[in-house]
Amino acid sequence: MFKVKSSSRLKLAFLVGRNKDSKGLGIAKAQGVETSSDGLDFLQDNVGHFDLVFDATSAASHGINNRFFQRAGKFAIDLTPAKVGELCVPSINLDVVNDAQNVNPISCGGQASLPLAHALAQAVDEVEYLEVVSTISSLSAGMATRENINEYMTTTEYALALFAGAKKTKAILNINPAEPGVSMQTTLYARAKYQDFSQIEVAMRAITKKVQAYVPGYQLVLQPMEERGQVTVSLTVRGSGDYLPSHAGNLDIINCAAVAVAEHKHATLSKETPCQS
Repeated sequence: MFKVKSSSRLKLAFLVGRNKDSKGLGIAKAQGVETSSDGLDFLQDNVGHFDLVFDATSAASHGINNRFFQRAGKFAIDLTPAKVGELCVPSINLDVVNDAQNVNPISCGGQASLPLAHALAQAVDEVEYLEVVSTISSLSAGMATRENINEYMTTTEYALALFAGAKKTKAILNINPAEPGVSMQTTLYARAKYQDFSQIEVAMRAITKKVQAYVPGYQLVLQPMEERGQVTVSLTVRGSGDYLPSHAGNLDIINCAAVAVAEHKHATLSKETPCQS
């Protein structure tokens, strides 16, 4: 909500939930945002008052919700690992948004690791194996995150193969209960065939700057290292602190990616009329 409100291209129409007592709806009301706890019923009754929707329910719910979005001709950004629409990482394939009805930013670990994985693939001859290990704070892992862990892993693994051409992939998510909360950290391990390791280093620096254009808290903390054909690189993501604590980089990065997708879609829809979400 706060990222959409701060966007110069998007106009927030309303925030819709399914629990009238939810903290999020209360915060939205305090911000002067129209709210409803009637879920999909409210969107159906107000179909003419929005152009796109951010769906942050669950993988199972999104499959149901998108049937309505599709019939109504609404552009949907799927913030669950449902893998219904086109997979998108803004630093890699933002143009896929142009003709899509539904776009999936994959997962927080995917948004963190896929730019590096894709850059690696461009700098080597072949990627044999990719493993991504992400650690997030328990304080930033809500109910939907915990319910969707299986979908998180399978969708992230699928995207690693898709964007990096890896023959074999593995995704791991660790939820750390430490307090104060730890920042999101993601480490990429790869086995690859390459001629010049310096090309990998150059590619990693270039893609990091590209991601930082829409995720300022994205930082490499371990530059690419090599050992007998294995490449290791690690990064951390700090949130911007719009509302959530800065350690919640996992939530920040996927929200930043979703807003980048929405703003790009707005540019394809109209240069005059603000896009309402």
